[in-house]
Amino acid sequence: MTYSLLTALAAFAFVSSITPGPNNLMLMTSGANYGFLRSVPHMLGVAVGFTVMIVIVGLGLMQLFERFPLAHQVLTWVSVAYLLWLSWKIATAKMPDTRAHSGRPMSFLQAALFQWVNPKAWQMALTAITLYAPDRSGLAVGIVALVFGLINLPCVSSWVVLGQKMQRVLSSNARLMAFNWTMALLLVATLFSVL
Repeated sequence: MTYSLLTALAAFAFVSSITPGPNNLMLMTSGANYGFLRSVPHMLGVAVGFTVMIVIVGLGLMQLFERFPLAHQVLTWVSVAYLLWLSWKIATAKMPDTRAHSGRPMSFLQAALFQWVNPKAWQMALTAITLYAPDRSGLAVGIVALVFGLINLPCVSSWVVLGQKMQRVLSSNARLMAFNWTMALLLVATLFSVL
């Protein structure tokens, strides 16, 4: 991979990882509701899960979608349904009792598995492989996954920090409820590009 192609890949990884999408909105919500430390497994699950997803997509899953376009269509509709349900859960989340540490953010495994029903993650992975590893060689796919792995974690972490900083503002039930409903509606809005 040439230096200019690597630079373009890094820029694509940064822009697609830092912009709002289901992962980042959920991480900001987690930061606001649970704080940074309790959201670390969620952040790591996103970063590791997406990196693994790139490898699997690049080394074979993309060929399945090329052969069976209906499989991709079904996956899209399942993803949309899951995100709508998740939006409802975010919107109706109650203010956590910080003394009892009630509620819990998404776990590492849940966040890693979420990548498989995240439409933005699918678009990012398919685009990254198509543009930066068109031959789908193990080395090219590995480079794409590594670049995303290095760039994605700091990007998604910034959303948790942003959410945590908002905790001061979200100190009342009414404000937290308004925030959660806003985040849920923004999560639903991310689906318009998919549909």
